[in-house]
Amino acid sequence: MLQGVRYRPTLPWAPIEANLRRARENLIGIKARIVTCTFSFAEEFPNYTRLSKVPLAGSPRTCNQAFDDFLVHCTARVRRHDMAVVTLNCYRRILEGSWRPKLGHLRFLDVKYSELVRIADDPVWCKQTYNNAISVVRRAFKFAYRDFPERHDPTRELRGSRIQQKDRPTIDPFTLDKAETLIQALRRDWGDVQPNYDEFRFFTGLRPSEQIALVVRDYDFAHGTLDVTRARVDGVNKDSTKTRDDRRIVLCPRAIAVLRRQFALREELVRAGRIEHEHLFFKANGQPIQNLQYPGTRWQRTLKQLNRIRERRPYTARHTSVSWDLMIGRSALWVARQHGHSISTMLRFYAAWADGAPEADVDRIRATLNSERPLPRLRSVRRGKPARMIARPFEMELAPAGSKAVARSATGYATGPASPAAKPLKEIGKTGGARGIYNRFLAY
Repeated sequence: MLQGVRYRPTLPWAPIEANLRRARENLIGIKARIVTCTFSFAEEFPNYTRLSKVPLAGSPRTCNQAFDDFLVHCTARVRRHDMAVVTLNCYRRILEGSWRPKLGHLRFLDVKYSELVRIADDPVWCKQTYNNAISVVRRAFKFAYRDFPERHDPTRELRGSRIQQKDRPTIDPFTLDKAETLIQALRRDWGDVQPNYDEFRFFTGLRPSEQIALVVRDYDFAHGTLDVTRARVDGVNKDSTKTRDDRRIVLCPRAIAVLRRQFALREELVRAGRIEHEHLFFKANGQPIQNLQYPGTRWQRTLKQLNRIRERRPYTARHTSVSWDLMIGRSALWVARQHGHSISTMLRFYAAWADGAPEADVDRIRATLNSERPLPRLRSVRRGKPARMIARPFEMELAPAGSKAVARSATGYATGPASPAAKPLKEIGKTGGARGIYNRFLAY
């Protein structure tokens, strides 16, 4: 019954018991949608012969309409602070670029699994991009199919690619001398603003989105600490970091010296009337950094001119900072809290760089972190008896898993084969001693 008139559309199903039960369930759903004013006759029965005589029949719902409704719902979640703006922008970008051109004109309920697979497999995507595209279309269809709980959602069968360790980008930190060379080149090419920004992240390990969101009040002059409580992603300010955990980091003397220069430069621009904001880092003209393209472009241009240093993305400065902290023997828990990630992630991706590092390299990194100025370069490496290899305390807690390659030093001085990593205590307890006798006491 629709507006007092009874309609008898025919379903193309054989009248067996299973189909009759399915039809009764379908009828219950139709009546529920009529009550909630979400029923569309044309959408439910697009092949009905007298569709033109049905009042307010509506047109079949297309995928474009389903995507629009999904994005409207996500926008409402953003207003309630239940979703980040960058997440909404990512959903919209993926739907507009990958799914609307090929699915938008199709009737929503007619989309089949095979069609979705064909669209997903057509472009040449890396595993992560493929998974992102699958995830977004699954969310959109799941939202639209809530009006049809008795129908089967074809996106439920879509499966993402399995990302293995070999698919992740390798950690490739800078050596100490090359990092200093890059900082000097940035100062030569761009003045004082850009090198202050990059030097600070080399010696703090801040995420780029966290660093451009820093304000003056985040720095504690008396204690030499910095509060990291916000981020800026795609030009939008967020009141939380990537991990949603606020942290207070302890600055080394080198980082504090950078901030002294930065505050002095800021005072000059304030007196000149070119700064009217509270951001700690800014552009050369005094304006706040809106996105990561500004510092990233200058980083890449300077790095391309340095032939002896291979190109790396700016995020490598964070990898370098973590590696240096581990090499000088700082506590694994302290380093994890300082940089805002888990201990397992840190040891899995960074520990190999500290494995077997020469003691001379470690001393030089430690001296650099504790100094306010760059140390003089070593003109030559002494030949003869190599420096004694040392093991870090965290290597005894958890050895790098699945790493058979020769470990390299983060400073680039270790050119020979590195000594094997120290085994964790549990492995030592299982290796046994003479004549197969187990050293059980070592496992405790």
